[in-house]
Amino acid sequence: MFADKTGKRAAVIEKIPGVFYTHIIIMRYHLKIFTIVIALVTLLAVPAGCGDTQQLEGALERAAIIDQLYLLEPDSSFIGEAAGLLESYGFAVDLWQGSEITVDFYRKLPSMGYKLIIFRVHSGLLMNIQGGAAKAMETTYLFTAENYTTVRYITDQLTDKVSSALMSDKIPLVFAVNSAFIKGAEGRFEDTVVIMMGCESYYYEDMPKIFIEKGASAYIGWSTVVSLDYVDSAVLDLMGNLFTADMPLAKGINQTMSDLGRDPNFNAYLKYYPPASGNQTVKELIKNEMK
Repeated sequence: MFADKTGKRAAVIEKIPGVFYTHIIIMRYHLKIFTIVIALVTLLAVPAGCGDTQQLEGALERAAIIDQLYLLEPDSSFIGEAAGLLESYGFAVDLWQGSEITVDFYRKLPSMGYKLIIFRVHSGLLMNIQGGAAKAMETTYLFTAENYTTVRYITDQLTDKVSSALMSDKIPLVFAVNSAFIKGAEGRFEDTVVIMMGCESYYYEDMPKIFIEKGASAYIGWSTVVSLDYVDSAVLDLMGNLFTADMPLAKGINQTMSDLGRDPNFNAYLKYYPPASGNQTVKELIKNEMK
């Protein structure tokens, strides 16, 4: 999730708590009644392909920019500058945008061979509504750009790995996947450095820990809600520190926080995991030099 200066933000149906609770109950009700019928339909369906990645000839390593936010807030200047910084560091860069970001895309992502991934995606926490009170469950979700329906990803929905999510009043609900889904995704990351741009992407430790368990070497995320008009500039500043200046992770993050300060609206700041990754540069992290 991202938020504007008013605090309006995308959420895993967190934005309208009453509606969220009703929707989840209805969703589970229909799923349990129609599971057999839907399963038969699903067996006949062919999942949409996410496209083939393009690797530049002679490039040493591959990086990806996953721009789910393109659906609502495209920023070509950010994409261009981020890609340029990655290429100057020796990466071949693949760009995935908008409708390409599906549940099945996340499912195969660990097996795609990327050494660095920038997630310009909405993220958020699942809210449990009981007795009129909302409580965040200790589970982080990454949004897709795929419209939500009860008739797809039945097993994932019934096992609470996939949920519906609200990005904006202007578009339909979309699917979102959580850390348990990432844990069960195909393949493993190869000492990948992960930079998460979404809100609350490091509010809990579930998502950072799962990425490391899946083979990533470092995970960077935000402590809480973060403003969209702040996060693009903050991440570009961080990339300059990590790639142009070749700073170790902790030094680069500290320099960005010193240069720009915390998010002026929500006080969000960057965090990294695991602690041992802080003393390493990106080149060291992706080449497994400290293990």
